[in-house]
Amino acid sequence: MDYKEATDFLYGNLPMFQRVGPVAFKKDLTNTIKLLGHLGNPHNSFKSIHIAGTNGKGSTASIIASVLSSSGFSTGLYTSPHLRSFTERIRVDGKEIPELSVTRFVEENMNFLKKLKPSFFEMTVAMAFDHFRNEEVDFAVVEVGLGGRLDSTNVINPEICLITNIGMDHMEFLGETIKEIAWEKAGIIKKGAPLVVSEYHEDSFEVFSEKCLQQETKLIKAWEFGKKESTLIEELGFKFKLHGDHQKKNLTGAICLLHELIQAGVKISVKDMKRGLKDLEINSGLRGRWYQLGSKPDIFCDCAHNQEALESIQPMIGGLKGTLHVVWGSVSDKDVKKNLLMMPETASYYYCAPDVPRKMNADELRLVGESTGRKGSSYGSVLNALEAAKEKAGKQDSIFIGGSTFVVAEVV
Repeated sequence: MDYKEATDFLYGNLPMFQRVGPVAFKKDLTNTIKLLGHLGNPHNSFKSIHIAGTNGKGSTASIIASVLSSSGFSTGLYTSPHLRSFTERIRVDGKEIPELSVTRFVEENMNFLKKLKPSFFEMTVAMAFDHFRNEEVDFAVVEVGLGGRLDSTNVINPEICLITNIGMDHMEFLGETIKEIAWEKAGIIKKGAPLVVSEYHEDSFEVFSEKCLQQETKLIKAWEFGKKESTLIEELGFKFKLHGDHQKKNLTGAICLLHELIQAGVKISVKDMKRGLKDLEINSGLRGRWYQLGSKPDIFCDCAHNQEALESIQPMIGGLKGTLHVVWGSVSDKDVKKNLLMMPETASYYYCAPDVPRKMNADELRLVGESTGRKGSSYGSVLNALEAAKEKAGKQDSIFIGGSTFVVAEVV
């Protein structure tokens, strides 16, 4: 078996939420527990840090992992979804899991996987933990996939947890209100593991406070830490290559968590933090967050795909120069109309569909866009749409690519 055969098996036999949607979502941890048991429970071999939230959890996890790596700790990082390559999901000190390791894992566990029939995500979590054990990491920073309580990652017993924010996304699984969604995400809170909350919202904070009381664990308010350590946060912000006020909140949450680790005896210095932020992309592979792809015209992309995330990048979109050309695609289970209403009505739109089964047809998307006054044309692929935008945009204009992680994945 080679790497292509291994990934073909994973994509072809294990349902993948990012590609097929709700049918891939498993509503309990049974399969994960069985699969990890089969592997000898590798998640008990390292210290872990658990990150949940609607938006910003990938950026926050990447910041924490990069600083830990820069502090001399062997650090695993598990994030999802990947943009271009499956191996992006599982990293140790910035290095993606080798294709040979992926192949070997599938070969050695093929019969068990066929019998158990886990989801794609359940399998990737198990593979990540197995790889982290094999690499003897000191810490693993683990990003929740969806929700928290029933997410496959929620088998770990972390040293500390962090929840970034709560927004209205994946309501079909998590609930129709902020409180209901917060309750699902609060499922990662464990006894003895402090919780850092990055952003305040009255309804969600009430849920987190109650859960921390039940679990007899400490709740840390990152916004209060940020006020006390405003000079440090501003100083570190100069090293921070990500842009926008929302990333400042992610940075504050991450540094607050690292400060708690320092208080617990983990040796991390301000110098380590600066180095970790400077080397963020090298140490974590983080891309697609207000990411510049070109100039003359300026070309930016961002993975924002719900209203809260799109709202957070409004200042950057508003600051783009010249005439704005928007390459836009979506998956079918998002609130497409509300997302489009977050974008400028005066821009020129190039509607497209990402190459995944969940995609929304480009012509259908164009009709929705036109119903909101956002006129444009539809194209057969993301790259065709981008090429059309490049042809029509002048050197002093700007192009923005977004609407879905899967659109961004095709251009980075």
